Amino acid sequence: MKNHPFSLLLFHLFLASFFLFSCGNSNNSGLSVSDIKNPATADGINEQQKANMPEFQFENIVYDFGKVIQGEVLSYTFHFKNVGKKSLIISGTSASCGCTTSTPPQAPIQPGEKGEISITFDSKNKNGEVVSFVVVNANTYPAQTVLTITANVINP
Repeated sequence: MKNHPFSLLLFHLFLASFFLFSCGNSNNSGLSVSDIKNPATADGINEQQKANMPEFQFENIVYDFGKVIQGEVLSYTFHFKNVGKKSLIISGTSASCGCTTSTPPQAPIQPGEKGEISITFDSKNKNGEVVSFVVVNANTYPAQTVLTITANVINP
C-alpha cells in the first residue's frame, strides 16, 4: 500500500500545529516547575527544602470499617489539608489489592486548602480480618503516604 502525498501532507500539518499550540508559554494552572519538582533524593533532603514543600495533614490515615457482611461495598473519605508552603499535587494512588479503589483530587491543593481521597472497598470473596493499603504519590516529603483500611468480613 502506497502513501498518498495528500494524506502525508495533512498528517505533517497536524503534527506541526499540535506542537505549535502545545508548546506555548501560557501557564493557566498557576503552577511552576518548583511546585512539581520533589527534591527528595537517595541522599535525602535538607530541612530548608523540606520546610518549603507541600505537606499533608490527614485527619487520620487508618480507618476500620468494623464488622461487615461479605459482599458489601463500602466507602470512606480520608480528609486532609495542605499545611505546606507550595501547591500539593497528587500524581496518583495505588491500592494493595483489587478489592480497593481510590479517587484522589485531580487539581492541585493550594497551601491552607483542604482535599479528600475517597476509598471504596469491595468485600466480595473476602473473609476474616482484611487490611488494605492505598499508597498516595505526591510532591511531598516523603513522596509516598500510606492510607490503611481494615475490616472484619463475616459470612452472611
